[in-house]
Parts: sequence; C-alpha cells; structure tokens
Amino acid sequence: MTRLGGSSGSVGRAAVGPPVAADDAPGAGAADDAPGAGAADDLILRAATLLFVNGQTTERTIEATERLAAALGRGVTLLPRWGELSLRVVYDRGARVEVGAADPVGVDMGRVAATNRVIDGFCDGLSDAGAVAEGLRRIAVRPPVSLRRFACMAGLGAAALGVIFGAAHPLSLALIALSAGAGACLRRGLAGISRNPLIQPFAAALLAGGFGGVVAYAHVSSMQLLVAVCPCMVLVPGPHLLNGAMDLARARVALGAARVGFAGLVIVMICAGLLLGLSIAGISLPVSGSAVPVPLAWDVAAAGVAVAAYGSFFDMPWRSLPIPIGIGMLAHAGRWMVVTLLGGSVEVGAFVACLLVGIAITPIADRLRLPFAALAFASVVSLIPGVFLFRMGGGLVALATAGAKAPAGLLLGTVADGSTAVLIILAMTFGLIFPKLAIEHFVGSPPVGGSGRGVGGQPR
Repeated sequence: MTRLGGSSGSVGRAAVGPPVAADDAPGAGAADDAPGAGAADDLILRAATLLFVNGQTTERTIEATERLAAALGRGVTLLPRWGELSLRVVYDRGARVEVGAADPVGVDMGRVAATNRVIDGFCDGLSDAGAVAEGLRRIAVRPPVSLRRFACMAGLGAAALGVIFGAAHPLSLALIALSAGAGACLRRGLAGISRNPLIQPFAAALLAGGFGGVVAYAHVSSMQLLVAVCPCMVLVPGPHLLNGAMDLARARVALGAARVGFAGLVIVMICAGLLLGLSIAGISLPVSGSAVPVPLAWDVAAAGVAVAAYGSFFDMPWRSLPIPIGIGMLAHAGRWMVVTLLGGSVEVGAFVACLLVGIAITPIADRLRLPFAALAFASVVSLIPGVFLFRMGGGLVALATAGAKAPAGLLLGTVADGSTAVLIILAMTFGLIFPKLAIEHFVGSPPVGGSGRGVGGQPR
C-alpha cells in the first residue's frame, strides 16, 4: 500500500482480467512490468486525487487524468466515487486497478489551478516525470489561505450579504463581520483537531446564533437577526451542490447524489447550530417577512465584495479575482432590474442572473484552469437563499413545539419560506449548469495543454 500525498487515503493494486498461464507469464504485460510503470500509475492517481478532493468537476478531473496518462504512455480509465478514486490501467493481457481514498469535501481553487499547470507543463514537454512528482508533492502540502485573510474575508463577505438583505447601520455590519470572523477562526482551529467536515459549519453556526441571540436579547442593533443569519450564509456549500447537480445531469447518479447529500447535511448542521445558538438566548427566527429594498448602487457594490470574499477564502489567485467580481456585479445588477424594474419574482431574477454567469464563467473557468463550481458560485453567492432556509428551519422547530396548537399562519409561513428557498436553489442550479452543459455539448471542450509528447517531452 502506498500512501498518497495530499489525499485522504492510500493506494492499493489489484490485478484483474483473464488468468495467465504459467508458460505465458514472462511475456504477459511486459510493458506494464517495465521499470517505472507502477510509479507512473501512482503519479496519475495522485494528480487525479488532488483535483477531485479540491473541488474540480468530475468531467474535468477525468479529462486531465487521461491527458496525463496519455503523455505517460498509459491507457487508463478513472472511476470516481464518493470516498475513493479507482484507476483502471489497461495493458496487453488484462488490467490492473489502483484505488485511492479521496473525499471530495474541500474547495481550493489554488491547488486545482496549480495541479492543472503541472499536468499541462508535462503534456507540453516542458517538464519530466520527476518534476511532476515534485510539483504534486508540493501542491499536496500547500497550506490553505492564511488565517488572517480567511477571517477578514469571511467577515467582509458576511457584512456584504448583510447590506444586500437590508442592514445599512454601521454597528450592525460591524457585529456581523465580527461574528463571521470569529466563526472563521473557530473553523480553522477545529480543522486541526478533527477531520469531520460537519463539525466546522455546526460550530461556526452555533457561535453565530449565540452571538446574534445575545445582540437580539440586548437590543444592541436594529437588524438583530441578520447579525445571526448573515455569518451563517457564508457557510452554505454551494460548490458541492453545483458539482453534484452536474454529476446528476451526466447520469453519474451515485456520485451526484452523494455530493448533494453531503451539501444537504452541511446545511442541516448550519441550521441546527444557528437555531440552537439563538435558543440559548431565548430567541427564535420569525417565519416569512418582507424584503428590505436596497438601492442599486449599494446592492451591486455589496455583491462585488461578497464575490471577492468567497473567491479569497476559496484560495483563488489574486490576479484572477477581478474577473468573477465584475461578472458577479453585472449579474446582480441584472437580477435587481428583473425584480425591481420588471416586477419579476426573486426566483426568475436568480435564474436570469445565474444564466448570464453560467454563459460567461464556462469558458473563463477553462481558460484560467479553475474549478467551474467554485468560480461560478463565488460569482452568485449574493443570491443564495440562506435567510429563507434558516427561517424555514425555525418554523419547523416552532411547529414541532406547538404541535396541534400551531397557528395556521406559522405553517403557511414555513411552507412559503421553504418553497422559496427550494425554487431559488433550483433556479440558480439550472441557470449555472445549463449553459456549461450546452456549451460543452455543442462547442466541445477547449484545447488545453498537451502537445502529443510522451515522458520528458519525447514524441510517443
């Protein structure tokens, strides 16, 4: 068993295919037994794992793996599943399968971009296999964004979402930023203690709920509940929802359902932490409620700040950050016009905005060698229906508490909040992935890397 650097598991080999007679054994799979064949296969699986566990789409992970394998002179098939990657290596007399543990629970655009550059450099003959191995090793141990940047951007992103939802008072925004920044520090601290991906969002939401409950109890801010809700909205696992939806659209049912299920579990943990924190102070989230109108200039500027925040703590390269910021601001302006000027629903506004983003981001993500889901979600993060999800959770708790004595208005408000949240999520998902799937189907994937050369840049 060979440990995979940067992955969450190990690699094992199993021979498959037709049995080989003893007198045929010396010549069977001679190319596969050549020196360095096993190392090349480990290299391919290590590159695939780095892409898979850091948020790259399944389709692009498979494409990059096959390009690297072709450059190494190997015929492979990558079979991704939740929790593992299986690499089937074909040789003369059969095939061998290498399996590596890989949990796709992270999002790191910097690691994905760096891994793609290493693969492209080798396929273009600019490096040899040794340089690829060293490059992948460095990427695997590459630290996440600094705690200072992570906390500051989480605070700014939450405050920007507060502006979009109507919190204009400086004190309210400062409290939102403080709570989200503290939650980011807590998440980073827990990451060093436990590898469970559900503990971090639960603990951060619990902190935000408790802090917001104290603020509401003391009547410190006029936008009391947004102080609790906005720090939780930056925890919503949008990239996992998008990757899962794309896998389902491509009939990778098991993997897609697992991704969506994981995202759903994270959302449940966020809701549970938020409501538990609020309950400590005796505060509950009201169901329904009218939206606070926000001027277009404030709305668009806040959307740009939210995009910058998400792109930053997804470790997007600084030089590429202005692109999703500009696209996100334009999309949010379009959404504002659909809802405010044309009288459309928030669901239609979200669909139109995400459709524009999907059309623009699809070629840009390929050009920048970045994961589509992370880049697209960062551009539309200001549209997430977090408030509706959390109010629905609060309504369900209130219904369970009241039982048969629950007023009809509470039930109707809970259903309305839940329906709105689901419809917005569906509108955002279809708006983002439909252009990507359509462009890839009718136009095809853009040529990236690879010059048809083999190991060390030698023609095959």
